[in-house]
Amino acid sequence: MSGRIVVGYTATDAGADAVALGARLAVASDSSLHLVVVLPGEERSVITPPDAGYDEYVREQAEKWLADAAGTVPATVRTRTHVRFAESFAAGLIDTAHDIGASHIVVGAANGGLRGRHRLGTVASELLHSADVPVVLAPEGARRIDPASGITRITAAIGLRPGADLLLEESVALASATGAELRLVSLVAVDLPAGIAGNESAAMHADEVFVHARRALPKGVDAEAVVGLGDSIEDAVSHLSWEPGEIAVVGSSRLARPRRLFLGSTAAKMLHELPVPMIVVPRTRKKKGPQA
Repeated sequence: MSGRIVVGYTATDAGADAVALGARLAVASDSSLHLVVVLPGEERSVITPPDAGYDEYVREQAEKWLADAAGTVPATVRTRTHVRFAESFAAGLIDTAHDIGASHIVVGAANGGLRGRHRLGTVASELLHSADVPVVLAPEGARRIDPASGITRITAAIGLRPGADLLLEESVALASATGAELRLVSLVAVDLPAGIAGNESAAMHADEVFVHARRALPKGVDAEAVVGLGDSIEDAVSHLSWEPGEIAVVGSSRLARPRRLFLGSTAAKMLHELPVPMIVVPRTRKKKGPQA
C-alpha cells in the first residue's frame, strides 16, 4: 500500500490505542504514520478571546504530547507529527487527510469502554458521519498489542447492497498490502427480506452473497467464506471466531451522501460485540487527493 495513515491523537488511553493500531497498520502495509493533535481554530467562541501566551503554551504542550506518542512507534515506521487548528477535532483530521492524501484516519474508542470493545466518543461519531476516507476504530486495549505483530486477517462483512463491490475491493487491497488472509462474512439477518427466517433460507441467501463476492475477487485471490448466524447482529458477531491481529471491514450505510460515511444500524450493532478494530469504508469512491 505504501500510503499515509492519519492518527487522531489525544494524551489519553484512547489516543495511545489509536497510535498503536495506526503503527500496526503502518508496519504491515509499509505506510507512513501522521500523528495529529487538533486545537481550536481562530473561530472559537468570542466569550474566550485569544490569548497569544496561552495559545503558545497549548501548542508547545501539544507538540510534547506528539513527541511522546511518536516515541512509542517502531523506529522502522516513517512518522511525522502535526499540530492542526480547526473548528473541530474531526474536521482537523479530515483536512489533514486531504492535505497529505491519506488512505485512512485512525481514532480510539472513548474512555470508559470495556477492554477489547468499542465505545464511540464525539470525534469518532462525527467522523463516521462526515469523513470521505475510510475511518479505523481502535477498540479499548489496542495499545497492549505489539505493533510488530502486524495484521493477520481481514474480515469483510459483505452483502448485496449498493457499495458491496467497493467494500470488497478495499478489503482485497488491504489484505494484499498487509499480507493478511481474507475472510468474507455474511451476517445474513442484515439482508433477509422481512418474514423470511430459518437456517435454510439463511444458507441460500449466504450462498448468493458468496457467489457474487467470489466473482468479484481478482484472479488469484482466494478468501474463506463464513456465515454469521444468531438471534441478532450482536449474537451473530459474538459467535464468530476473531484473531488478535484481525481487522473487520464494513461499508457505510446506503443512507450516506455520495463519498461520505454514515454508520448504519448494522455496523453500529456490530460494534457492541466486535473485539477487533473496525474499518468503515465510504459507499462511493472519493477522488484522489494531493500527495505529500
